[in-house]
Amino acid sequence: MLGGIAVFVVVALTGFLLATNIRVNRTATVTSDTAQMVEQRVEQANKLRSEVSKLNSQINTLNKLAGTGSSDSSNSEDAGSGTVLPAVEGPGITVTLDDSPLWKTMVNSSGSASNINDYVIHQQDIEAVVNALWAGGAEAMMIQDQRVLFNSAVICVGNVLMLQGKQYSPPYTISAIGPTEDMIDALADSQAVQVYQEYVSAFGLGWNVETKDTLKFPESPLAMQPLKYATATGNGNAETENSGGSSSGSEGAGTGSSEGASGDSSDAGASSNNATGNNTSNSGNTDASGSTGTTTSSPSSASTQGD
Repeated sequence: MLGGIAVFVVVALTGFLLATNIRVNRTATVTSDTAQMVEQRVEQANKLRSEVSKLNSQINTLNKLAGTGSSDSSNSEDAGSGTVLPAVEGPGITVTLDDSPLWKTMVNSSGSASNINDYVIHQQDIEAVVNALWAGGAEAMMIQDQRVLFNSAVICVGNVLMLQGKQYSPPYTISAIGPTEDMIDALADSQAVQVYQEYVSAFGLGWNVETKDTLKFPESPLAMQPLKYATATGNGNAETENSGGSSSGSEGAGTGSSEGASGDSSDAGASSNNATGNNTSNSGNTDASGSTGTTTSSPSSASTQGD
């Protein structure tokens, strides 16, 4: 009798362990398949971006051969007059933002910290720098390895930067071509940057500004569709209009208010002054999902490489 009970217990235990093992393996398989799918989609997206860039270059070349395009038209954001933002070079500055090395010491044994937001870079910090640089006369700009276009939007999820479909981890580098002294002065005068500087002193956030004799930005494909934005009518109602982009040479525009659509993106100073109005300061009240801001640009008068 006891022997039969023992056999039953052993068989039941073996079956339980077998079922548990199968469930674990299934979970592992799903996780592995998901990661592989994500990698494949990222690779596919990168190939499509490369193909779009090549096709845009071919379109510009054919337009020039047909006499329907010019070197000026390629600067325009109107999808009908140019599809490539030309490469530029000139003097400028780079600004590097980084998480504080102290954040690791603030994480408790459970892996969390109530004030961890004070030790990491947030969306509004990057927006503050971008808007100050436009206000200081920046003519062209890059965040990480991407040109800032009229439809560029800085979005942070946690401390991961999402920019035009790509993800970046800190440190974050913003490069701008333009009058170096004016841009440095604009950084110093920006109230949003001043708030960030307080966190640099208090929590050890990274901040580094360097002047460069020559910065080189590669050409970049422009958006193929025009912007749509709301305009006020005489009776106070809003109407939606199509915009073929801003004036010729504009790279468009700046980070900031997620509600306000940009109208004339060639006016960098006016757009950038109110760009950070709807964003919270670098404090615990950070929206981890990141608010989508439109990026304000200024006319690009930097020297064009090649043609």
